[in-house]
Amino acid sequence: MKGHRHGRLFVTATRYALTEHLRNRFAMVLVVGFIPLWTALAYVSIPDRRIRFELRATGDVLTPRGNELTEITGALNAVTLIVGFMMFASAFSGGTFDRRLALAGYPRTHLLLAKITSLALASAAVAAYATALTQLLWSPRQPALLAAALFCAAMTYGAIGVTLGSLLRKEVEGMFAIVMISVIDLALQNPIASSGSDSLVVRFLPSYGAMQTASAAGFSTTALTGYLGIQMLWFLAAALVGLAAFQHRTRNALTGRRATGGRTDRTDGAD
Repeated sequence: MKGHRHGRLFVTATRYALTEHLRNRFAMVLVVGFIPLWTALAYVSIPDRRIRFELRATGDVLTPRGNELTEITGALNAVTLIVGFMMFASAFSGGTFDRRLALAGYPRTHLLLAKITSLALASAAVAAYATALTQLLWSPRQPALLAAALFCAAMTYGAIGVTLGSLLRKEVEGMFAIVMISVIDLALQNPIASSGSDSLVVRFLPSYGAMQTASAAGFSTTALTGYLGIQMLWFLAAALVGLAAFQHRTRNALTGRRATGGRTDRTDGAD
C-alpha cells in the first residue's frame, strides 16, 4: 500500500514535469525547427572535401568529409542548447511551485526523481530526432552510438540547466550562461579547428566524452563506450550540484514553515 502511494506520487510529479516541458512552446519550436536548421546549415555550408582528423581518444587518423564532421558538432550544439534551455526554464519557473509542494508535504525525493526522469525522456527524444535528421543527410557508421553520445551530452546540459535555474536570480542570466558554456565548449572542440591538438583544457570540457564518441560513431567502427562513461561523470557532477541547490531551496521553505508554527510531520523524513 505504501509502495503504491510512492508510485502514485512519483507518476504525478513526472506527469507534471513533462506537461510543463510540452507547454514550453518556444522550446518545442526549437526542437522542431532549430535542430534541422542548424544541422543542415552545418552540413551544406562546409565543403565536402575530405580532411585528415586525429581522433584524440584512440590516436587514429580518420579522413571524413568536412561537412559531415561539422554536422556532428552542429548536432551536439543543438541538442545541448535545447535541453539545457528546457531544463533551465523548468527549474527557474517551477521553483516557487516546488517550494509550495514541499510546504504541502510532497516528498522532495519524488520531485527530484521526476525531474531526472523528465530530463532523461526529453534527452532521449531530442537525441533520437537529431540522429534521424543526421541520417537523412549522410550515413554515420554507428548511428546507435551517435544517438547515445547525443543523449549523454543532452543529459549533461540538462543537469547544468537545472543547476543554473536553481541558483540564478534572473532568466536572462541563465540563458546567457547556457549559450556561452555550449559555445565555448564545442568551439574549442571543433574537430576541424582543433585537429591534431591535445590540450588538457579540451579534455576537461563538459562535452568532451560525447564529442569523441560521436566522432568515432560517425567515421569508424570503434565503439568508445568508455567515453560515454566520462560524459556521464559530467552529468553526475552537474546533477549533484543541481540537486544540492534544489534541496537547499526547498529546505529553506520547510524551515520557514517550522518558524511560523506550521505542521511538519508530513515533511519530516520525506526524503
